[in-house]
Amino acid sequence: MSATTVALVILLYFGFLMLISKLTSVSGEGQSESFFIANRSSKWYLVAYGMVGATLSGVTFISVPGTVATSGWSYLQFMMGNMVGYVVIAYVLIPLFYSQKLISIYEYLKDRFGVKSYKTGSFFFMLSQTIGASFRLYLAALVLQLAFFDAYNIPFWVAVLVTIFLIWLYTFKGGIKTIVWTDTLQTTFLLLAAIWTIYTIYNSLNMSVDSMFSTVYESKMSDIFVWDWKAGNFFWKQFLAGIFITISMNGLDQNIMQKNLTCKNVSEAQKNVLWFALAFFIATVVFLFLGVLLYEFAAYNAISLPTRSDELYPMLALHHFGLFTAIVFLLGIIAAAFSSADSALTALTTAFCIDFLNLNEEEDTSIKNKKRKLVHVMFSFILFLVIVGFRLLNDDSVVSSVFKAAGYTYGPLLGLFVFGIFTKKKINDNYVLIVCLLSPVLSYILNIYSTELLFGYQFGFEILLVNAGFTMLGLTLISKK
Repeated sequence: MSATTVALVILLYFGFLMLISKLTSVSGEGQSESFFIANRSSKWYLVAYGMVGATLSGVTFISVPGTVATSGWSYLQFMMGNMVGYVVIAYVLIPLFYSQKLISIYEYLKDRFGVKSYKTGSFFFMLSQTIGASFRLYLAALVLQLAFFDAYNIPFWVAVLVTIFLIWLYTFKGGIKTIVWTDTLQTTFLLLAAIWTIYTIYNSLNMSVDSMFSTVYESKMSDIFVWDWKAGNFFWKQFLAGIFITISMNGLDQNIMQKNLTCKNVSEAQKNVLWFALAFFIATVVFLFLGVLLYEFAAYNAISLPTRSDELYPMLALHHFGLFTAIVFLLGIIAAAFSSADSALTALTTAFCIDFLNLNEEEDTSIKNKKRKLVHVMFSFILFLVIVGFRLLNDDSVVSSVFKAAGYTYGPLLGLFVFGIFTKKKINDNYVLIVCLLSPVLSYILNIYSTELLFGYQFGFEILLVNAGFTMLGLTLISKK
């Protein structure tokens, strides 16, 4: 595919997003309310469908298919836990947040513990979201670099800058209301890319439908369950981690919850979460199915595998599947980049404006809008710096890196909310930040020496639970008598 074709695809796609932004933007007094919570008028089925694309992101789109060679379908163990986690979100967290009419979910911590706990919770969210969004956007920018910018010897940082600028351009005015609608478009392109690639391989290898399914079913790369308790992907590790990472990264994450809170009432928000959970699970199965077929295609055609599994899908799509499939893939990866980064940018802006600038208490509409736009620019620049830094430092699998980081940064959030919801204890608010900083450090040290201290046991995603446990222990120690 020529660089000119890539540029044309990007421009056409961006044109669609700008049209949606224009149609969903609100000016005047309602602008900030629309930006933050879409005036609580979103249709639940649109939110649910759009959240599939936002949650899948470039991590699932590229990394999950690539990891089947080493991990099989063991990722589904994690997804099974996800399903339980979404039930908890729907029936515990959604009613709680709606009952208090929150814009930022971390306002709950202010009422429960105090202002410093509130600021600490929001800080850890912004740290977590910045890391996660940067990882995901890095992956997408890397593909665009290979497909377009390398042809003109344009450096990687320019690719990142252009990508973030385009995202900023269509979100700076419309906010979450625009995101709800653009995510539906982006989910469509993500799923279309995966399904069309599967069809391309099926057609190229002259498979029947039955032989395609039997090939995937009989492949060792489709093994799901791991029962070795010492393994990092042991079933119960993955399952329990899936539950609590979902609660943390979705239920306690302003990015995802902000979309849920745009629904008009609790009932519609709950329907949104449960239907989204089912759709997300099915979509993940599709990407795992695709992963097996990618390796089968490479083996059949004697194609050398790339050194990094994240590069397998892009390499085959852009160089071996033909022009149309390459275009569909490119649309999918752009959708993955934009759907994860645009909502992250909006959520970061919301959290900082509400939690640190108290913008919801500002009465002057013009001042409120001006500050919000400045914060939006600030976080765009922060994402740019982190992604470029990640380019220089990262040498690990992206999907692993995202959840490793999340295990340390979401742990204190999980501990704070669980302690607040399931106990009635009051704490000394002045020491909360210390507790939340120490917990990830202790978790990290335990993780490094786990094989020596715990008879060969290795932590996986469940390090999140250890982290949250340290946080709750610390909160207990600073509880008021």
